[in-house]
Amino acid sequence: MKPRQIVLTGLFIALGILLPSFFHISGIGRAFLPMHIPVLMAGLVMGSMSGLIAGILTPLLSSLLTGMPPFPMVIAMIFELGIYGLTSGYLIKRLNIYVSVLLAMICSRAAYGIIYFFILPLFGIKVSLSYLLTGVLLTSLPGIICQFALVPAFVMIKNVTKCE
Repeated sequence: MKPRQIVLTGLFIALGILLPSFFHISGIGRAFLPMHIPVLMAGLVMGSMSGLIAGILTPLLSSLLTGMPPFPMVIAMIFELGIYGLTSGYLIKRLNIYVSVLLAMICSRAAYGIIYFFILPLFGIKVSLSYLLTGVLLTSLPGIICQFALVPAFVMIKNVTKCE
């Protein structure tokens, strides 16, 4: 990775730690998936490697520094966001931005659900399929809509203004 890419990846990680704090203070944190936005942007703007690194380090560092996400949910989020950043960065080079974002969302939410379903029982937490579907889809629907509407617009503005 070039120094510029390292610095910008670090910036996206920092945003991924700070943004959820602001959302949680206002009481709307979980529904809008604020940690996901910088990871998605890292993948779309900087590529799959930056997206993967941001996706793994953001929830891990946030959990260590702020306690959010709590253990063991942080494990599922490391997989979810790692896949989110990786797939968005990979797909943006092959497909249009909206298809890339949609497929990255599907892949990451599926990974989250699978890991969540298998990891939580190891810690004595019972997870039903209906709880899993509610938590993965319905609770996060505002965040999914927000990401799908706003993130591609920001990336397209970046590309039009050539802010490199």
